Amino acid sequence: MTHLHITAWVLALILLFVSHAFYKKGNKAGKILHMILRLDYLLILYSGGDLFAESLAVNSPIFEVIIKGVAGVWVIAAMEMILVKTSKSKPAKNFWIQLVIALVIALVLGFGRLPLSV
Repeated sequence: MTHLHITAWVLALILLFVSHAFYKKGNKAGKILHMILRLDYLLILYSGGDLFAESLAVNSPIFEVIIKGVAGVWVIAAMEMILVKTSKSKPAKNFWIQLVIALVIALVLGFGRLPLSV
């Protein structure tokens, strides 16, 4: 399940950047990619929830697992807000900053601290 989760969020980041570029150009393909990204969010949440349950079964530090989950949801929310603001031609700088912060927290906890990494 770990590989599914990693694949899903890497795909989400790729879709974020491509969709953002299409929105900036005014291309309608940005909206289609945004919808595909929303479907990918469901895959990320499903696989992340399964990893959350597995982490509880292997006696991982519960506080760090919860923080990782919150940071993951924060990443999804920041990605969504970036694309919504971009589609409306409004500035999204603060959401880019939030995305970077939340992504760093999630990656450090996921790969560095918690036992269910690759």
